[in-house]
Amino acid sequence: MATKTQSDSPVEKTQPGASWKDKEEHVLPKNRLGIVFFGLMCTIFLAALDQTIVATALPTIVSELGGGNNYSWVGSAYLLAAAAFGPLYGKLSDMFGRKPILYSSIVHIFVRFLRCAELRRI
Repeated sequence: MATKTQSDSPVEKTQPGASWKDKEEHVLPKNRLGIVFFGLMCTIFLAALDQTIVATALPTIVSELGGGNNYSWVGSAYLLAAAAFGPLYGKLSDMFGRKPILYSSIVHIFVRFLRCAELRRI
């Protein structure tokens, strides 16, 4: 009488996760496209408003730097700062989540707007 061991039995190849995939249920969340789109448009509006403030203050900034030759330097410095902080905000949002970084950025930009509004000289 021969005894059957595990090595003698045919090996059944199953897909990884097959036991829970059979019971998996796909539930679609409620469509909140309108709310998400409104939030996206608000953040784009804030970015455009920030660039408009820089464009409005540009003649004053250039006159304090010493003349018309410095227009390109102001634009380059602004774009360089924006490009430098892009990956930083991306890494921070990977670490802490998208919402907290977005909300802190919105608070930060509002504080900057308030500080710009307090300036009397420009």
